Amino acid sequence: MPHIIVSKKQLSDDVFTAEVQAPLIAAARKPGQFVIISLNNEYAERIPLTIADADPDKGTIRLIWQRVGKTTAEMADLKEGDEIVNIAGPLGRPTHIEKFGSVVCVGGGIGNAPLLPIARALKQAGNNVATILGARNKQLLILEDEFARISGELIITTDDGSHGRKALVTEPLKELCRRESKPAQAFVIGPAIMMKFCCDVTKQFDVPTQVSLNTIMVDGTGMCGGCRIEYDNKPKFVCVDGPEFDGHKVNFDLMMKRLNAYKELEQNAHEQYKKHRCKIGLDQ
Repeated sequence: MPHIIVSKKQLSDDVFTAEVQAPLIAAARKPGQFVIISLNNEYAERIPLTIADADPDKGTIRLIWQRVGKTTAEMADLKEGDEIVNIAGPLGRPTHIEKFGSVVCVGGGIGNAPLLPIARALKQAGNNVATILGARNKQLLILEDEFARISGELIITTDDGSHGRKALVTEPLKELCRRESKPAQAFVIGPAIMMKFCCDVTKQFDVPTQVSLNTIMVDGTGMCGGCRIEYDNKPKFVCVDGPEFDGHKVNFDLMMKRLNAYKELEQNAHEQYKKHRCKIGLDQ
Protein backbone atom coordinates (compact mmCIF):
# COMPACT_ATOMS: atom_id res chain seq x y z
CA MET A 1 0.00 0.00 0.00
CA PRO A 2 1.43 3.44 -0.91
CA HIS A 3 2.37 5.74 1.95
CA ILE A 4 0.58 8.93 0.90
CA ILE A 5 1.12 12.20 2.76
CA VAL A 6 -2.36 13.10 3.99
CA SER A 7 -1.42 16.43 5.57
CA LYS A 8 1.77 18.41 6.10
CA LYS A 9 2.71 21.66 7.79
CA GLN A 10 5.73 23.59 9.02
CA LEU A 11 6.19 23.91 12.78
CA SER A 12 9.24 26.20 12.79
CA ASP A 13 11.98 27.40 10.44
CA ASP A 14 13.34 23.91 9.77
CA VAL A 15 10.87 21.57 11.50
CA PHE A 16 7.98 19.92 9.68
CA THR A 17 5.21 17.47 10.51
CA ALA A 18 3.24 15.17 8.25
CA GLU A 19 0.41 12.68 8.65
CA VAL A 20 1.19 9.67 6.46
CA GLN A 21 -0.85 6.61 5.49
CA ALA A 22 0.61 3.51 7.17
CA PRO A 23 -2.30 1.47 8.61
CA LEU A 24 -0.34 -1.57 9.79
CA ILE A 25 2.20 0.58 11.62
CA ALA A 26 -0.54 2.79 13.08
CA ALA A 27 -2.27 -0.27 14.53
CA ALA A 28 0.88 -1.80 16.04
CA ARG A 29 3.00 1.15 17.18
CA LYS A 30 3.67 1.93 20.84
CA PRO A 31 5.27 5.00 22.49
CA GLY A 32 9.03 5.13 22.00
CA GLN A 33 9.11 3.23 18.71
CA PHE A 34 10.30 4.53 15.36
CA VAL A 35 10.28 3.84 11.62
CA ILE A 36 12.95 3.72 8.94
CA ILE A 37 11.99 5.55 5.76
CA SER A 38 13.41 5.89 2.26
CA LEU A 39 11.76 8.42 0.02
CA ASN A 40 11.87 7.30 -3.56
CA ASN A 41 13.67 4.06 -4.45
CA GLU A 42 15.60 1.12 -3.06
CA TYR A 43 18.89 3.03 -3.34
CA ALA A 44 17.69 6.10 -1.43
CA GLU A 45 19.16 6.98 1.95
CA ARG A 46 17.40 5.32 4.89
CA ILE A 47 16.76 7.47 7.95
CA PRO A 48 15.05 6.79 11.30
CA LEU A 49 12.13 8.92 12.45
CA THR A 50 10.16 8.60 15.66
CA ILE A 51 6.44 7.92 15.41
CA ALA A 52 5.16 11.08 17.10
CA ASP A 53 1.53 9.91 17.05
CA ALA A 54 -0.79 7.45 15.32
CA ASP A 55 -4.47 7.14 14.45
CA PRO A 56 -5.38 3.46 13.99
CA ASP A 57 -8.91 4.37 12.84
CA LYS A 58 -7.60 6.57 10.02
CA GLY A 59 -4.59 4.31 9.42
CA THR A 60 -2.10 7.15 9.69
CA ILE A 61 1.08 7.93 11.59
CA ARG A 62 2.51 11.34 12.42
CA LEU A 63 6.14 12.08 11.58
CA ILE A 64 8.10 15.14 12.71
CA TRP A 65 11.53 15.95 11.33
CA GLN A 66 14.13 18.69 11.19
CA ARG A 67 15.71 19.79 7.91
CA VAL A 68 19.39 19.11 8.56
CA GLY A 69 20.58 16.85 5.71
CA LYS A 70 19.71 15.92 2.13
CA THR A 71 16.92 13.44 2.88
CA THR A 72 15.21 15.63 5.47
CA ALA A 73 15.46 18.54 3.02
CA GLU A 74 13.82 16.37 0.35
CA MET A 75 11.06 15.50 2.82
CA ALA A 76 10.53 19.19 3.53
CA ASP A 77 9.88 19.70 -0.20
CA LEU A 78 7.20 16.99 -0.39
CA LYS A 79 3.59 18.08 -0.61
CA GLU A 80 0.24 16.67 0.44
CA GLY A 81 -0.63 13.82 -1.91
CA ASP A 82 3.03 12.89 -2.50
CA GLU A 83 4.24 9.40 -1.61
CA ILE A 84 6.97 8.04 0.63
CA VAL A 85 7.98 4.79 -1.04
CA ASN A 86 9.26 2.78 1.93
CA ILE A 87 8.35 2.95 5.62
CA ALA A 88 9.52 0.05 7.80
CA GLY A 89 8.28 -0.31 11.36
CA PRO A 90 7.40 -0.08 14.10
CA LEU A 91 10.98 -0.69 15.21
CA GLY A 92 12.77 -0.58 18.54
CA ARG A 93 11.64 -1.45 22.04
CA PRO A 94 8.61 0.47 23.33
CA THR A 95 8.86 2.71 26.37
CA HIS A 96 8.12 0.98 29.66
CA ILE A 97 4.98 2.72 30.90
CA GLU A 98 3.54 2.26 34.38
CA LYS A 99 2.16 4.36 37.22
CA PHE A 100 5.35 5.70 38.79
CA GLY A 101 3.59 8.54 40.61
CA SER A 102 5.28 11.83 39.71
CA VAL A 103 7.47 11.93 36.62
CA VAL A 104 9.38 14.64 34.79
CA CYS A 105 9.69 14.73 31.01
CA VAL A 106 12.48 16.87 29.56
CA GLY A 107 12.59 17.73 25.86
CA GLY A 108 15.08 19.72 23.85
CA GLY A 109 14.52 20.96 20.30
CA ILE A 110 13.31 18.24 17.95
CA GLY A 111 13.43 15.84 20.93
CA ASN A 112 9.99 17.16 21.89
CA ALA A 113 8.55 15.05 19.06
CA PRO A 114 9.50 11.58 20.41
CA LEU A 115 8.83 12.79 23.96
CA LEU A 116 5.18 13.68 23.28
CA PRO A 117 3.72 10.15 22.89
CA ILE A 118 5.68 9.02 25.94
CA ALA A 119 4.39 11.89 28.09
CA ARG A 120 0.86 11.25 26.86
CA ALA A 121 1.08 7.54 27.74
CA LEU A 122 2.48 8.36 31.18
CA LYS A 123 -0.45 10.70 31.78
CA GLN A 124 -2.94 8.04 30.67
CA ALA A 125 -1.30 5.58 33.10
CA GLY A 126 -2.18 7.90 35.99
CA ASN A 127 1.11 9.73 36.50
CA ASN A 128 1.47 13.36 37.51
CA VAL A 129 3.53 14.69 34.61
CA ALA A 130 5.81 17.71 34.90
CA THR A 131 7.35 18.78 31.59
CA ILE A 132 10.38 20.92 30.82
CA LEU A 133 10.81 22.01 27.20
CA GLY A 134 13.89 23.84 25.97
CA ALA A 135 14.88 25.56 22.73
CA ARG A 136 17.40 28.11 21.53
CA ASN A 137 14.60 30.65 20.99
CA LYS A 138 10.81 30.97 20.84
CA GLN A 139 10.68 30.36 17.07
CA LEU A 140 12.33 26.94 17.46
CA LEU A 141 10.06 25.69 20.24
CA ILE A 142 7.60 23.03 19.03
CA LEU A 143 4.53 21.24 20.47
CA GLU A 144 4.14 23.54 23.47
CA ASP A 145 0.32 23.51 23.31
CA GLU A 146 0.14 19.72 23.07
CA PHE A 147 2.38 19.27 26.11
CA ALA A 148 0.35 21.87 28.02
CA ARG A 149 -2.76 19.70 27.68
CA ILE A 150 -1.14 16.69 29.36
CA SER A 151 1.23 18.32 31.88
CA GLY A 152 0.37 19.17 35.46
CA GLU A 153 3.31 21.58 35.34
CA LEU A 154 4.92 22.94 32.18
CA ILE A 155 8.21 24.85 32.27
CA ILE A 156 9.60 26.51 29.14
CA THR A 157 13.23 27.58 28.81
CA THR A 158 14.99 29.36 25.96
CA ASP A 159 18.67 30.16 25.59
CA ASP A 160 17.96 33.79 24.69
CA GLY A 161 15.01 34.37 27.05
CA SER A 162 12.58 35.06 24.17
CA HIS A 163 10.01 32.72 25.74
CA GLY A 164 9.67 31.28 29.24
CA ARG A 165 12.78 31.34 31.40
CA LYS A 166 16.21 32.27 30.13
CA ALA A 167 17.93 29.08 31.20
CA LEU A 168 19.04 25.63 30.16
CA VAL A 169 16.66 22.76 30.93
CA THR A 170 19.05 21.49 33.59
CA GLU A 171 18.22 24.45 35.83
CA PRO A 172 14.50 23.69 36.41
CA LEU A 173 15.28 19.96 36.35
CA LYS A 174 17.59 20.45 39.33
CA GLU A 175 14.87 22.44 41.11
CA LEU A 176 12.31 19.64 40.62
CA CYS A 177 14.80 17.04 41.87
CA ARG A 178 15.44 19.12 45.00
CA ARG A 179 11.78 19.10 46.00
CA GLU A 180 10.71 16.98 48.92
CA SER A 181 8.53 14.95 46.55
CA LYS A 182 11.14 14.57 43.81
CA PRO A 183 10.21 12.78 40.55
CA ALA A 184 10.09 9.00 40.73
CA GLN A 185 11.31 8.78 37.12
CA ALA A 186 12.73 11.11 34.48
CA PHE A 187 12.41 10.82 30.70
CA VAL A 188 14.86 12.95 28.70
CA ILE A 189 15.05 13.34 24.92
CA GLY A 190 17.01 15.91 22.96
CA PRO A 191 20.52 16.65 21.71
CA ALA A 192 23.13 14.26 23.08
CA ILE A 193 24.91 16.98 25.06
CA MET A 194 21.63 18.00 26.69
CA MET A 195 20.81 14.42 27.67
CA LYS A 196 24.28 13.98 29.11
CA PHE A 197 24.01 16.99 31.43
CA CYS A 198 20.42 16.15 32.42
CA CYS A 199 21.62 12.70 33.44
CA ASP A 200 24.41 14.29 35.47
CA VAL A 201 21.72 16.21 37.38
CA THR A 202 19.34 13.29 37.97
CA LYS A 203 22.21 11.03 39.04
CA GLN A 204 23.04 13.46 41.86
CA PHE A 205 19.52 13.02 43.23
CA ASP A 206 19.13 9.29 42.50
CA VAL A 207 16.29 9.83 40.05
CA PRO A 208 16.13 6.95 37.50
CA THR A 209 16.37 8.40 34.00
CA GLN A 210 15.40 7.03 30.60
CA VAL A 211 16.91 8.60 27.48
CA SER A 212 16.04 7.99 23.83
CA LEU A 213 19.17 7.98 21.66
CA ASN A 214 19.36 9.50 18.18
CA THR A 215 22.38 7.73 16.72
CA ILE A 216 23.36 7.14 13.10
CA MET A 217 21.19 4.31 11.79
CA VAL A 218 20.92 2.53 8.44
CA ASP A 219 19.01 -0.76 8.44
CA GLY A 220 17.28 -0.73 11.84
CA THR A 221 17.92 -4.45 12.43
CA GLY A 222 21.29 -4.42 14.21
CA MET A 223 23.23 -5.58 11.12
CA CYS A 224 25.06 -2.41 10.03
CA GLY A 225 26.49 -1.45 13.43
CA GLY A 226 26.14 2.27 12.75
CA CYS A 227 24.08 2.82 15.89
CA ARG A 228 26.49 1.07 18.25
CA ILE A 229 26.98 2.67 21.64
CA GLU A 230 28.80 1.81 24.85
CA TYR A 231 26.28 1.03 27.58
CA ASP A 232 27.35 -0.09 31.05
CA ASN A 233 30.81 -0.75 29.51
CA LYS A 234 29.31 -3.12 26.92
CA PRO A 235 28.35 -2.64 23.26
CA LYS A 236 24.66 -2.17 22.48
CA PHE A 237 22.76 -1.36 19.29
CA VAL A 238 20.23 1.46 19.54
CA CYS A 239 17.93 0.08 16.83
CA VAL A 240 17.29 -3.29 18.49
CA ASP A 241 18.37 -2.82 22.13
CA GLY A 242 16.83 0.67 22.34
CA PRO A 243 16.24 3.39 21.41
CA GLU A 244 15.67 3.92 25.15
CA PHE A 245 18.32 3.25 27.77
CA ASP A 246 19.14 4.02 31.37
CA GLY A 247 20.84 7.37 30.84
CA HIS A 248 23.16 6.87 33.81
CA LYS A 249 24.86 3.97 31.99
CA VAL A 250 25.34 5.55 28.54
CA ASN A 251 28.81 6.68 27.43
CA PHE A 252 27.65 9.99 25.92
CA ASP A 253 31.17 11.20 25.08
CA LEU A 254 31.81 8.22 22.81
CA MET A 255 28.34 8.49 21.32
CA MET A 256 28.86 12.15 20.42
CA LYS A 257 32.15 11.34 18.67
CA ARG A 258 30.37 8.76 16.52
CA LEU A 259 27.53 11.20 15.77
CA ASN A 260 30.04 13.66 14.32
CA ALA A 261 31.75 11.08 12.08
CA TYR A 262 29.71 11.96 8.96
CA LYS A 263 28.71 15.50 9.82
CA GLU A 264 30.80 17.13 7.08
CA LEU A 265 29.55 14.68 4.44
CA GLU A 266 25.94 15.31 5.49
CA GLN A 267 26.42 19.09 5.25
CA ASN A 268 28.00 18.78 1.80
CA ALA A 269 25.14 16.58 0.55
CA HIS A 270 22.63 19.12 1.86
CA GLU A 271 24.42 22.00 0.15
CA GLN A 272 24.52 20.10 -3.15
CA TYR A 273 20.81 19.41 -2.88
CA LYS A 274 20.04 23.09 -2.25
CA LYS A 275 22.08 24.06 -5.34
CA HIS A 276 20.18 21.51 -7.42
CA ARG A 277 16.85 22.92 -6.21
CA CYS A 278 17.93 26.39 -7.26
CA LYS A 279 18.71 25.19 -10.80
CA ILE A 280 15.26 23.68 -11.29
CA GLY A 281 13.52 26.78 -9.98
CA LEU A 282 12.11 25.60 -6.65
CA ASP A 283 11.73 27.99 -3.72
CA GLN A 284 14.55 28.30 -1.24
